[in-house]
Amino acid sequence: MIDEPEALSNAPNSPDLNGQYLGKISSDFVKVAELLKDAAYQIRKRGFSDFPIFVTSQQQLPIGTLLLGRFEQDNDWSYYASMLDEFIQRRLIAEDAVELFKENYKNAEEFACLFVVDADFTRFVFIPYPED
Repeated sequence: MIDEPEALSNAPNSPDLNGQYLGKISSDFVKVAELLKDAAYQIRKRGFSDFPIFVTSQQQLPIGTLLLGRFEQDNDWSYYASMLDEFIQRRLIAEDAVELFKENYKNAEEFACLFVVDADFTRFVFIPYPED
């Protein structure tokens, strides 16, 4: 369960996010940023959630809806579309931490909220979309 402020406020420049992960995630992210930005817009526009979350992993995961599989667009990670409600239902975010999550959630028009799942690293990361 995620209920610590540090787990929820992991911006790309957080000291907890080492450069190796930032590089791996960022280099892949630029390949899929437009797809994720559009998906986040559609999730919000259609009223599904104000808090889209993209689960990012190199393994298959049973969370969210697969948007893009690993290696489909020369990407090294798979991307699943999810939202805050699913994270609450699956108890990935404790109910008493929901407000903290919302406070730390960055503007969805400017940042992608990634929930990165890897063997040694599981954390929320907010990455800005590339400028046009």
